[in-house]
Amino acid sequence: MDFLYKPNYTITDEILSLVAQIAARVDVLAMQSGMEQNPRLRRINRIRSVHSSLAIENNSLSLDQVTAIMDGKRVLAPPQDICEVENAFQAYGKMMAFDPYDRMDLLAAHQIMMKDLVREPGQFRSGNVGVFKGKDIVHIAPPAGMVSGLMADLLLWAKAAPVHPLIKSCVFHYEFEVIHPFSDGNGRMGRMWQTLLLRGWKEIFAWMPVESIIKERQEEYYAAIGQSNDAGDATCFITFMLRAIEETLEAYYATNAEFTGA
Repeated sequence: MDFLYKPNYTITDEILSLVAQIAARVDVLAMQSGMEQNPRLRRINRIRSVHSSLAIENNSLSLDQVTAIMDGKRVLAPPQDICEVENAFQAYGKMMAFDPYDRMDLLAAHQIMMKDLVREPGQFRSGNVGVFKGKDIVHIAPPAGMVSGLMADLLLWAKAAPVHPLIKSCVFHYEFEVIHPFSDGNGRMGRMWQTLLLRGWKEIFAWMPVESIIKERQEEYYAAIGQSNDAGDATCFITFMLRAIEETLEAYYATNAEFTGA
């Protein structure tokens, strides 16, 4: 099948090795974790995901504050930061119902994630945008008039291309950031949608806080995006994200042993 959207990337030996390692590890974890019977562990990981993804976007709330909000407690913090957390919990909470290849589900997720935070929640951006680092522009996104078509092509590619789900999810995440389809919220949406794609492969990824490792490696994360932009392909970003996924699984195994006695 020919695709209108053909992302550029190279499958390196390291990428192949990481895919094999992750696939082997996740199958073992899925059998041993008992995640379905451990709502406490799912909850802890979900809190980590939300806190980390928002912290990358300069949300000021601590992990304890995010936990308190999830517990329904009052937190003294900037109202926007609280709103971001509440919205993100709602969006992640509906993850199991979203179809990762459906345009309307993508828009619905953005509506939830960015409610009361932007002028166009649930809509592709109507204006042109650039990504800045300080005062320097590091990326000029495609014109607004191209966004709908580009996203339709990317979603079709993600659904039908004969590519391993691990690689496909990383490519989607990168291409999503390149297109920058929304006026705001692209980072948190890109990370959540990669999780959604991974969940379609192995359900355990719905509870894997990959965002926590990205937060710890935030400079590397942005550097990988920048290097892929400079190279004109996603290879560097794929490699970074696969490393982050593997590290998440390693950390999860330790956490799982703590909570299950494994």
